[in-house]
Order: sequence, then C-alpha cells, then structure tokens
Amino acid sequence: MDKLNLGKVNFLILIIAAVLLVVGYFIMAMNDIVISPLILSLVYAVIIPFALLYKPKDKE
Repeated sequence: MDKLNLGKVNFLILIIAAVLLVVGYFIMAMNDIVISPLILSLVYAVIIPFALLYKPKDKE
C-alpha cells in the first residue's frame, strides 16, 4: 500500500534533506545563530515538501 507513490528521486531528495538537517543542527550547536536557522527553514519549508510532492515526467 504505497499511498505517497515515492520513487528513487524522492528518496534521494529526502536523504539530502536529512543530511542538511543534521548539518543545520550541528551548526546550531556551535552557537551560529545566523546560518543554522536559514538552513533549517529552507529544509523544512522547501526541500521536504518538494521531495514529497515531486513527480518525475513520464518518458514517452
């Protein structure tokens, strides 16, 4: 039962998002309060929704 119908490209984008989340929180742990919120906001607001909604074009 694959309700989301995610392909390999979607999972690749989600893996990239997960890596960026780890990087963002690591930077936050180093007390950089400028770059880390930008990275985290970008990942949560843009990259993860894009990964879930992206559908590759059909090759005909």
